[in-house]
Amino acid sequence: MSTTTFLATILKPNTSPNFWSQTAWAVLRAVVGIVMIHNGLDKLGNIESFSQAYVEYIGLPFPIFFSYLAALTETIGAPLVAIGFLTRPAAFGLFGTMCVAMYHHILVAGLNLSYLELSAVYAVCFLFFTVNGGGLFSTDALIANWLDASAFSMQAKRIMRLEKAYQAQSVAEMVSKS
Repeated sequence: MSTTTFLATILKPNTSPNFWSQTAWAVLRAVVGIVMIHNGLDKLGNIESFSQAYVEYIGLPFPIFFSYLAALTETIGAPLVAIGFLTRPAAFGLFGTMCVAMYHHILVAGLNLSYLELSAVYAVCFLFFTVNGGGLFSTDALIANWLDASAFSMQAKRIMRLEKAYQAQSVAEMVSKS
């Protein structure tokens, strides 16, 4: 498998070529990504306090290191999810962070839903994007299309509004073959 094919495979989201489902997918991705950013910024605001109250409490080694890892995952990964660039790896990191947050909440309060609900909703959203990618309206989809022109169906390209670019490329290929 060539590097280009490998990258296109990783970046290409699962596609349901339906404008409205892809629009909802993009809105969810943007909202969840944007809203998550403040969590990382809050951690960076007082990393020592976060380290003591959360990371040391659950017994992870190197609490300052893991506190910075969580904060940077949230401040870097969340905007990547929001714009749909490297969506799967960014969402996977954020999913892991939310799983650790859920574990902390369970240690502190047991299975109290009021403590778990926000981190659980975030975790499920990030798991969705880990599995499905950023959708047709993402930077990943544009890059996957650029790397491999056959990565998407014509219907998907129409939804992405790339059909003109696809047709122009096809015409250019036909002219060059003549």
